[in-house]
Amino acid sequence: MQETESVFSRATADVDPEKLRAVERVYRLWDEALGAKDADAAARLYAPDTVLESPLVRHLVKSEDGVVRGRAALHEFLQVVFERTPPQRQRYRTGFFTDGRKLIWEYPRATSGGEQMDFVESMEIENGLIRRHCVYWGWYGIKVLDEDRYWR
Repeated sequence: MQETESVFSRATADVDPEKLRAVERVYRLWDEALGAKDADAAARLYAPDTVLESPLVRHLVKSEDGVVRGRAALHEFLQVVFERTPPQRQRYRTGFFTDGRKLIWEYPRATSGGEQMDFVESMEIENGLIRRHCVYWGWYGIKVLDEDRYWR
C-alpha cells in the first residue's frame, strides 16, 4: 500500500477518490463524536432531513417504529443516547466497506479486549452528509437492551 493511500481503501473497490474521502471523513468524525459523546458534532454529520432507524429508538423513547426523522430530532435522541451509554458500548472496528454512497462497518462482539455490543452500521452518504442511518444489532447488543443497561 502506498503511503498516500488510505488505510481503509483496502475495503473498497473502484470508488471515486473524492467520494471515498467524503465517506472516510464521516467514518472518522462519527467515531470521534461517539467517543467524545458529542451530540452537536455527531448531528452535524447528518443531512437536515436524515432518517435514523435502530432498536434503541424504541427502547429509549418508546416509539412504535424505531425511527428518528430530521436532524433536530436526531440531535435530541443522541443527547439521550450519549447520557445513557453503558460500558459495553465500545468502539472497536477494523475498517469499512463502501461503494462511494453507502458506508458499512461492523462492531464485532468478540474483541481482543473482551466483549462489546455488536452492531452493523449502514449509512447512506449524500453530499458528504448522512442521509439515512440504520443500525443492525447482534445478540449481545440485544441482551444489553433486554437487561435495560441503557437505563431509561
